[in-house]
Amino acid sequence: MVLTFSVILIGLLFLFRPLRKNNFYMLHTAIVILAAYYVETHYFRASVFAPKTLLLFVVFQFVSINLVTVLAYWVDKRAAVRGAWRVPEINLHTLEFLGGWSGALLAQRLFHHKNKKRSYQSMFWFVLLMQAAAVYFILKFLRLI
Repeated sequence: MVLTFSVILIGLLFLFRPLRKNNFYMLHTAIVILAAYYVETHYFRASVFAPKTLLLFVVFQFVSINLVTVLAYWVDKRAAVRGAWRVPEINLHTLEFLGGWSGALLAQRLFHHKNKKRSYQSMFWFVLLMQAAAVYFILKFLRLI
C-alpha cells in the first residue's frame, strides 16, 4: 500500500506540538493536504514520489505558506490598529522559516507592518539566513550543488 502525501502530512502535524498552537500553520497544512490529495487523485495515480509529483507539491507548499503568511501579517496589522489581540511574533517567524519569508517581506512593505521594529527585523533576517543555510546544506547533502 502506497503512503500518500496526506497521511504523511497529517502524521507530521501531530509530531510538532509547538506548531499545533499556530493557527496559521494549521491553515497552511490544511491547504497543502487538500492540494496534495487533489494532485494525487487526479494527476499522479501511479507514483506518489515521482519527480513531477514532488515538484508540484513543493510549488503548492511555497504558494500556500506565502499566502498564509501574508494573511497572518494582515490579521496582525488589523489587530494592531484596533488594539485587539495580536498574532505572537514567534508565529510570524515560524511561518517565515517554513518558507513564507517572501510573503512576509511583501506584507511588510504592503501593510507597512513590522518594518520599523528593529528587534523584529533582526530576527526576520536571522530566520531568512537560517533558512538559506538549511537549503544550502540540504542541496549540498543531496549533491545537487
